Amino acid sequence: MAPAIFDYILVGGGSAGCALANRLSADASTRVLVLEAGRPDYIWDPYIHMPAALTFPIGNRYYDWRYESEPEPWLNDRRVYHARGKLLGGSSSINGMIFQRGNPLDYERWAADPGMGEWDYAHCLPYFKRMENCLAAPGTPDAEFRGESGPLVLERGPASGPLFGAFFAAARQAGYALTTDVNGYRQEGFAAFDRNIRAGRRLSAARAYLHPVLSRPNLTVATGAHVTRILFSGTRATGVEFVPGGTLGALGMRGGAPRRATGGEVIVCAGAFGSPALLQLSGIGNATDLRALGIDVVADLPGVGENLQDHLEVYVQYGSKRPVSVAPALKWRNRPIVAGQWLFARTGPGATNHFEAGGFVRSNESVPYPNLMFHFLPIAIRYDGSAPAGGHGYQVHIGPMYSDSRGSVRIRSRDPFEKPALRFNYLSTETDRREWTEAIAIARNILGQPAFDPFNAGELSPGPAATTDAEVLSWVARDAETALHPSCTCAMGTGPMSVTDPGSLSVHGVSGLRVVDASVMPYVTNGNIYAPVMMTAEKSADLITGNTPLPPEPIPFYRHASV
Repeated sequence: MAPAIFDYILVGGGSAGCALANRLSADASTRVLVLEAGRPDYIWDPYIHMPAALTFPIGNRYYDWRYESEPEPWLNDRRVYHARGKLLGGSSSINGMIFQRGNPLDYERWAADPGMGEWDYAHCLPYFKRMENCLAAPGTPDAEFRGESGPLVLERGPASGPLFGAFFAAARQAGYALTTDVNGYRQEGFAAFDRNIRAGRRLSAARAYLHPVLSRPNLTVATGAHVTRILFSGTRATGVEFVPGGTLGALGMRGGAPRRATGGEVIVCAGAFGSPALLQLSGIGNATDLRALGIDVVADLPGVGENLQDHLEVYVQYGSKRPVSVAPALKWRNRPIVAGQWLFARTGPGATNHFEAGGFVRSNESVPYPNLMFHFLPIAIRYDGSAPAGGHGYQVHIGPMYSDSRGSVRIRSRDPFEKPALRFNYLSTETDRREWTEAIAIARNILGQPAFDPFNAGELSPGPAATTDAEVLSWVARDAETALHPSCTCAMGTGPMSVTDPGSLSVHGVSGLRVVDASVMPYVTNGNIYAPVMMTAEKSADLITGNTPLPPEPIPFYRHASV
């Protein structure tokens, strides 16, 4: 059969891909194809849609690509596990559902780079507002910063139990302010967090953006379709080659030999690992490295796969003297009750991600805006659900938010099914290590305040053995995990190491090819990156279609006195 011809071929049905599929297919004359290598996000699957079940998909080959880093020299040569969503919605279908825009000064930092002027906060804010419906915003002092009619419905965490009350009180006792909305006028401080939860269910990018428009006749979505390379005529992208892994409905194809889809443009939305890897497999990257693998060079772009950034985190855990944590909900005998409450009423412990509050602080006076983020959890347990501390407890997740450590993503061979080599170089800089020691000291200071005295049964992790800076860093090297925010490997910019054009998201040196996902960020923002990725997709949709961009909103935001 003749190959289908589309106006846009989206490689990846993850967070950015879902947003673009919605916006680009809004024009009925535009044919859009989404090729997602993973599975559908079935409506009946509780592992996806129950907020508290977020630990179950991680490490499960049906939901998670299960990446792993190369041995990290500063982490005792440990390989760090990296979960990435393997289904429609991408990692928004398995993540912690925390919605953080980042600090306005993150975007001022972006805009300070050459050619990046229209990515400042004033230009990004209208797209943050367009994409969200913040249920807590109307009538508040932060309302002008928030959207009220977008597809991403945000519920604010109740953060109402005794441990949350102690956490907020302890933050004040330690000298830190509370703030009304970390996504509003002032990020710095402690507050309840916005979450991608609606009526007790996870609201992924697929559920917010893609499923409501699947009936559009000009939109085709294929799952189980692994794109193996981008096709070129000279330096113009003309389509993709992919291996179908199952029935691909509207394309009339079944699994087997590689197939091709052709179109006007290819937009790669495969994430901070997948996007640079696909570009390299297709001949775009460091020419010397590509030739060494026997890959014909289409464009010599040495920045492809470089500049890898992420957030590393640890859990500072305490036992609780009082039975006030959510530990009982994890016991096997109680799980049927929790499941029943969620299944029939969308209530109970299963209806929340439990990351209901936290805060942002500066670890020292030399940083202009918060470089540490806290997530508070009313239980002592690891993010993947393993190694619970036992009994009642609580913890904060903490780590530096704009580390100056840099890594890389590089393919190992021409095999598109071999995972690339991931090197993060965590803890590799003096600044990174200093901020880690500051972070742990601040966390201990807050959790050791009198507000926690009724609950504090002692520190479980890192424990009394980690006292000096060297001991703290040794514990971090042994115990830290990724916060799952990889980014910046196809960075926007105009310099020699940039990959994508800030005004179009087009890949330098070729035509008909763009990248839109976390990889185009020049610097990681100082919080969870789902919201910035969705903003980037929203803004990119206007750049791609040629729609008039939303006008900038130069609203004053909080700046620390030293800025």
